[in-house]
Parts: sequence; C-alpha cells; structure tokens
Amino acid sequence: MPITEAEFGASLPVDSYGPGFFRVAGVVHRGGLLVRAEAAGPWGGYDDLAPLEALAGQVDVLFVGTGAQIAYLPKPFVAVLEAAGVMCEGMSTPSAARTYNVLLSEGRRVAAALLPMPGETP
Repeated sequence: MPITEAEFGASLPVDSYGPGFFRVAGVVHRGGLLVRAEAAGPWGGYDDLAPLEALAGQVDVLFVGTGAQIAYLPKPFVAVLEAAGVMCEGMSTPSAARTYNVLLSEGRRVAAALLPMPGETP
C-alpha cells in the first residue's frame, strides 16, 4: 500500500512534542499550546478561555489535549465554550495532536488546545 505524506501548505501542524514542549513549524513552545492553521501560541490551561472563545465561527472543532491520559473536560469549561459556539472534543494530548494534524491536512477548520506532557523539559 502506498503511503502518502500529509500536505499542510502554509498551515501549521504540530511537528513534535515531548515533556513540557511542542514544536510547531520548527519553533519550540514551552507549556500549554493553542494552535490553528494560521497561528500557534501559549495556552494557560482550562482557565484561559478567552482565546478559545475567540475561535467561534473560525473553526468547526477544537481538540483539547488533556495531557498524557484522556480525562473528562471540566463541565464549566465545556459550558463556556458551547455557549460561545465552539465545539470541543477532549482526548489525550498525543491523540489530540495527531487528530488535529490529520484534519488540518484535509483542509478542515480545526484548532487544538494542548496541555503539555509531564516530565522534565530538555
């Protein structure tokens, strides 16, 4: 079976991640990350709602990476985003990064808010 490499064009995929960091378009980001096709920057976690609410009308789904393991998203967090019109899907950070990249390569309107993986940062 032939394997086709994903095409991202000018969009910003998550290149890699490790303990406490993410690499997007060759730039290392420490701590939590909010990434979408056009931009990547810091995300302060579940209490940092303003940049996520601002995604309303710009993305079809927001993938929320909960760290190394899948965890329920806090109900107040989900309620605020739903009220703003942002659909969110919680999953482990590795799964959220992969899912974001796959849908981004298909040209879908997606974003990811990712909590970092635990461990010592390099």
